[in-house]
Amino acid sequence: MDYITSMSLTRMLLVACLVIVFDHAIADDSPAAPFIAEDSVTNRYVAKTRELVLQAMGFMGINYKYGGNTPETGFDCSGLVHYVFNQAAGLVLPRNAREISRVGEDIPRDELQPGDLVFFNTLRRPFSHVGIYLGEYRFIHAPSRGGQVEIVDMSNRYWQTRYNGARRIGL
Repeated sequence: MDYITSMSLTRMLLVACLVIVFDHAIADDSPAAPFIAEDSVTNRYVAKTRELVLQAMGFMGINYKYGGNTPETGFDCSGLVHYVFNQAAGLVLPRNAREISRVGEDIPRDELQPGDLVFFNTLRRPFSHVGIYLGEYRFIHAPSRGGQVEIVDMSNRYWQTRYNGARRIGL
């Protein structure tokens, strides 16, 4: 099995595992499942959010590329968010983190839900980095040169000290 096939298989297995975990969290009536409701608007929101999160997780391991905005070329942080929201929800967001931070509704940290965007000051300027919140204080992002799309814990001191806020984009 060549390297590309091996990476694709690994990515598919990871996504399958995460689908099971994500579906369990949504079906559970615990606080980790904020989406439960009976109306069709909420059900559509849950479906779009699930698609958005799963689409993002499908890019785990894709190389970081400054200015990159496709899986073939690689992603930078805003390129990943731009691509995922376009593919999963048909929304065209701005192409840089600062501009994306002006879209949608401001969300307090204690009200984060999967699919929300989280912003950080990683370049000595506010809102210089963006990721997609997954739940349980984890988010997915394209980190930096030499890295790959990954899931990280916002509770980590590095991310805690750089947190700038969150936005919820209407799906």
